[in-house]
This record gives sequence, C-alpha cells and structure tokens, in this order.
Amino acid sequence: MSEPVIPIVRSVADLRAQMATLCAAQETTALVPTMGALHEGHLDLIRQAKEVADRCVVSIFVNPTQFGENEDFGQYPRNEARDIAAASLAGADLIYAPDATEMYPPGHVTRITVPGLADVLEGEHRPDFFTGVATVVSKLLLQVLPHVAIFGEKDFQQLQVIRRMVADLNIPVAIHGAPTVREADGLALSSRNSYLTPEQRVIAPILFRALIEASQAFEQGLSAANLAGKVSDALGAAGFEKPDYVAFCHAETLSMVETFAELSGQPGRVVAAVRLGRTRLIDNVAVGSVT
Repeated sequence: MSEPVIPIVRSVADLRAQMATLCAAQETTALVPTMGALHEGHLDLIRQAKEVADRCVVSIFVNPTQFGENEDFGQYPRNEARDIAAASLAGADLIYAPDATEMYPPGHVTRITVPGLADVLEGEHRPDFFTGVATVVSKLLLQVLPHVAIFGEKDFQQLQVIRRMVADLNIPVAIHGAPTVREADGLALSSRNSYLTPEQRVIAPILFRALIEASQAFEQGLSAANLAGKVSDALGAAGFEKPDYVAFCHAETLSMVETFAELSGQPGRVVAAVRLGRTRLIDNVAVGSVT
C-alpha cells in the first residue's frame, strides 16, 4: 500500500489547527463520517462532498458506544491504510482518525438521546445504538465544524435521527442525504457485506427486490400488515431468518402508517432489517414522493 498523500490527524487539537487553516482561506468544508472499511458507497459520499464544498474531511472511527453487547465491535472490518488510500483517490483532503481515548476521554459521561425517532425500528432492536450514534456524530460535527455533512440513505433512520438532533441543538451544519449505492444486482453496499458467504451473497439481493415489490403494492392499496407478512414469507423462503421488522412509515417522522392514504401525499419509506447467517442486513425503499 502506498504512503498516504493527504494529511492525517488524530487529535482534536491537530484537527482544529487544520480547520483553522481552511477557515483562514475562506474554504468551505464537508464532513463524511465513517467507521472505515470504506466501499464504493463511502467513496461516492466523498465525491458528492467535493461537489458541494471546497474541501472534504473524512473521519475514520469505529465507535464503541453504538455497539451493543454481543455485537460485532471486535470483528468489525478494519484496514486503515487501505481506507486512507481509497479516500485520497476519491478526493478527500484530510483524514481525522482519533482513537477511543481521544473521542471519549477519562470521565466522559455526556450522552445525546433523540427520543421518539430513535426508539422505534432499529432503536427497538438495538436499544443503545442511536444514543451512541447521536453522541459520536454530535462530537464529530462540533470538532470539525463543517459547513455540510453527508450521510447515506441506506441508514435512513440514522439520517433522520441526525437531522433532528442537528435542528434541535442548533448545530450550524447542513445535513445532506445521499441515495443508497448498490451493486448491479441491487444489494445495498455495506461494510458488513464482507460477512456474507458466497452462497448468501447470491441470496442477499432478494431483500431489495422484496421491498420494491412491497412499495409498489402499498401504493396500489395493499395494507402494511398484509405486505409485511408477504415480505417475511418471501425472505424466509429464500433462506433469511424472520425479519426484525418490515415497516411502512412517514419518511420524516418515522411514524408508522397502515395505508398509503395515511401519507396524505407526503413521502414514505418501507424499511426492513433481517439476518442472513451472521450478517444483519438493513435496507429501505421510497414510497410515494421522493424525499
């Protein structure tokens, strides 16, 4: 692996020194927060960042506070040298790669919660997840102070939680959502796709196809309960476990809807989480107006 060609900072003090230089040059900045294991979806976020700002900062930090007990923190894929090289080629201008002690110094006790939005769907099945996400993202935003931060729509609930947090706390950053990047067969790109066996990789895109069909049927009048059952049956027949959830919701508030009419012309989403072997896949598809 070739040597990094962009600056790498690992402390808040060094990061702020770099950001002060950009501010003095009156350059706009965009932040792309990541946990590393960069794939084409991340690289697309970096490229989009360079379209809306002069400079792009990429953070690489596997955040321990968003992993629950018995989850995959220890096994989460890590290859910093590869990530830095890929980010550089995609156009990143600065890498911020703190360690856990830098992000959570001894005595750190403050946590950010977003009640309501963070309590349903993923929040119901991973109770500490969004507290960890909201806390680390708030810290990254305040450390970098970018003009824009870009997040992928694959983690749609996460995006809405972050938007709500930023609005509620008056953090001066625009949050941009970027469309999900997919493989040619429809599988949403994810760092955890590396856990799939070759046989499971063939099966995995069925989730996306099932959600597309469910979205179309929902718009045509079938109920959410009916379609959730159909999706669960289709996934089970393909080899998935029973889904943690298949739900139809208002895109902004994540409030559940049973019929398409309940959206009242507002954008919706059908969202799902399901396990295939040791891999937990999440995905979502727009319903009605595009967000």
